[in-house]
Amino acid sequence: MPPSDVRKSSASGGVQSLERAFALLEHMADAGGETGLSELAASSGLPLPTIHRLMRTLVACGYVRQQPNRRYALGPRLIRLGESAARPLATWARPHLARLVEETGETANMALLDGDEVVYVAQVPSRHSMRMFTEVGRRVPPHCTGVGKALLSGLPDAEVRALLGRSGMPPATERTITTPDAFLAALGAVRERGFAVDDSEQEIGVRCVAVLVPDSSTAAAISVSGPAGRVTEAATEKMVPLLQEVARDLSSALATPPGKTGALR
Repeated sequence: MPPSDVRKSSASGGVQSLERAFALLEHMADAGGETGLSELAASSGLPLPTIHRLMRTLVACGYVRQQPNRRYALGPRLIRLGESAARPLATWARPHLARLVEETGETANMALLDGDEVVYVAQVPSRHSMRMFTEVGRRVPPHCTGVGKALLSGLPDAEVRALLGRSGMPPATERTITTPDAFLAALGAVRERGFAVDDSEQEIGVRCVAVLVPDSSTAAAISVSGPAGRVTEAATEKMVPLLQEVARDLSSALATPPGKTGALR
């Protein structure tokens, strides 16, 4: 959150110290989950004494921990909050994923970008005996997955390059993209055509087609995945318009969940 955003938010009638504490947590997440006070001062625009006071409070509450090297890392109590927040997302997403399974016959997933990793938060499995299965809660690096490419396509290239520098680009298969330049070129194609493909880049013989959920307050992507023999180029052409339609419907559902009149955003 830039300094101007902090000031605008405070002027809206909120509790300034609370807004600033959450802004610092978001800056830490953007930095990969670990940072120093001077880096937080540079990214947030807040004075060092203010940051130090807020960080002491966050450490005392367990939402931040101080490392032996004096840097600060996101704390374990955030895991419980994240898991609790993911459960309703999965509930709202499941009917939309079920539609994808019904119309494509393949496994459907929803994933979020959490720090420098992709985390799967919902899945509806294919009815085929041979199918793709990813455990909900699993975390993977974004460079070798369809959902990861879709999620990173929504970020500026400089942010993507910084993320890849922090996370690394280890090869999952011989088809994994392992250099930032090649990955950014692939992202350009994703942005141009509106969907991402993982073609045996995470697991040999598995193909995944993914799209970004538009206008989501939290970066989210949905995908259809299955054996490469079924998720062919021809099948992909039919899946993409359906994926994009379901992503738009899911975006609306996340903005106004069932039984609610307000928006999440």
